[in-house]
Parts: sequence; structure tokens; C-alpha cells
Amino acid sequence: MSKTENSQKPHDRMADFLQSDMEAVNVLIRERMASKHAPRIPEVTAHLVDAGGKRLRPMLTLAAAHLCGYGGPYHVHLAATVEFIHTATLLHDDVVDESGQRRGRPTANLLWDNKSSVLVGDYLFSRSFQLMVETGSLRVLDILSNASATIAEGEVLQLTASQDLRTTEEIYLQVVRGKTAALFSAATEVGGVIAGAPDAHVAALFDYGDALGVAFQIVDDLLDFQGDQKVTGKNIGDDFRERKLTMPLIKAVAKADETERAFWRRTIEKGQQEAGDLDQAIALLHKHNALSDTNIAARAEAARAKAALRPLPDHPVKDMLSDLADYVVERIN
Repeated sequence: MSKTENSQKPHDRMADFLQSDMEAVNVLIRERMASKHAPRIPEVTAHLVDAGGKRLRPMLTLAAAHLCGYGGPYHVHLAATVEFIHTATLLHDDVVDESGQRRGRPTANLLWDNKSSVLVGDYLFSRSFQLMVETGSLRVLDILSNASATIAEGEVLQLTASQDLRTTEEIYLQVVRGKTAALFSAATEVGGVIAGAPDAHVAALFDYGDALGVAFQIVDDLLDFQGDQKVTGKNIGDDFRERKLTMPLIKAVAKADETERAFWRRTIEKGQQEAGDLDQAIALLHKHNALSDTNIAARAEAARAKAALRPLPDHPVKDMLSDLADYVVERIN
């Protein structure tokens, strides 16, 4: 590996390796997000698609297909499918969360309106199903349709769990496996399936995607309290202000005394937040080592992702996937 390659971030190395495939994915996305009768659809979709995201999920599908020796065209369809599902969920999430910023830019619901975001999200879900059907694989359709249902289920569970101080880490992880990890694991799994990989390899790819997705979300939740806004595109404490019980908060609540529990009840359950509450919340997270313990949990998931790769054949992509698991948790630094 050259010095330049060594200094590149893992997802950039993967993007370079998959460049021609990703170009084909981008062409397909632009073709399928077009609408003859409703120009609002490509306007809203392009705002998100062009926002500079890493396209990590579609790259995982392409990488898994390459790792398993696939030589056909349909990994491009599946990668576009995964990106459409992801974009649809982002549009819906921003409406549910009443968000005003994503990736450092105004959200679609802020620039247009909630109705446009919801309906364009629905359109992209429909387009994603058209794309996956074109592969002719019932197994692929089963995996991605199940993932779509699981994502929605995770979002609904979060609605009821996120402001309830009785929410445990087990419930939190169930939410994370729904709203985030389900698409990561489906993205890697369908890459193996379309390549006709052995069941053991497909299972390994699923396990890798699941662990990577869980690690990714835990790190995101951790960065909400200690990240750099210029890097994350989010304000510090957005989850606290939105009263989301993420892993750092759950860990702090579990160790809280009665005075601290009263603070959490007021700010999270009742939503009665005042000036200085965020600083107090962060102080309590440090007091109970909630941030460092969450860091440990994220690194354990990254280690699980790397371990899942062991049964898979040697390939340059395999090394990139392993490095990617490390990079996801290195974002904490």
C-alpha cells in the first residue's frame, strides 16, 4: 500500500476501488428519481442526494458483491435501491424530528414543506421496490422488504421509548437495529446473495453489516454530546433538546440519584428545559462515565464487525471493510 493510500480514509479507498460502479449507481439514481409529472420530486430528492453524503450504504452492497466474486449488473440496481430506501427514511425522519439541518444544510421539509418531504419519501420507497424487483431475485426482495418494515418499526418504537426513563439499553439497541443497522445488514447481505455466495458467507456479511450499523449509530449518539459541529453537521446536544434517550443518557440515568432523576424527568420526560440544562446534562454524563462507557460499547461492536469478516475470502475489499469498522469508532477522536 502506498503512502497516499495509507493516508486515505477507508470509505475513500473503497470509493476509489468502486468508482466505476458508483458512477453507474449515480446514473441510475438520477434516472429513477426523475418524474414526468411532478418536478418537485427530483428537486427534493436532488437536495438530499447532492448534499455530500458518503454513500456508505450503497458502497457496502457493491463491496459485498465484489468480495463474493459477482460479475453481473444487478449489484448496481441493489446499491441504488439501498440509497433510495436510505434517502426516503431521511426525508421522513426530518419531518418526525422537526429537524432544520442535515449534513450542514437546511432540511427538505424546511426548504419546501412536510407534505413534500413525506410524499417524495413515499415515491422513493416505491422506486426502490421497482429496482429490487428488476433483479429477479425473490430472496433479495424478501431481505430488502423486511429491512424496510424493520426500519419503520424501529422508528415507531423510538417514538414511545425515547422519552421514557424506563427505557433500557436493550430497548435502545432494538431501536438502533431497526432504524439504522437493518439497512446496513441488508446492504451487505444482498450483495452476497446476488453473487450467489454460500450461506455461511451471506450470514457473515449480514453479521458484519449489523455490527457496523450498531457501532455507527452508537458513535453518532456519542458525537451528539462531544462532536465537532463542522464535521457532524449537527449542533451539540440536539438529541438532548429533542428529548431522545440515547445510550449515553440511558447509562447516566441508570446511575442517577433521586435529585438527578428529577432533573432527567423534567428535561426528558416533561420537556421542561431551561438555560444551562445541556451543560448540566453533559456534566452528569461525565460524572457517571457515560460517555467513556458508550465509547467502549461502540468499540465492542466494531470488533464484532471485524470478527464477522473472518470466514470471508481474502480480497482487497475485505481489508477495506475491516478498516472501515475501525474508522467508524475512530470518529470519536
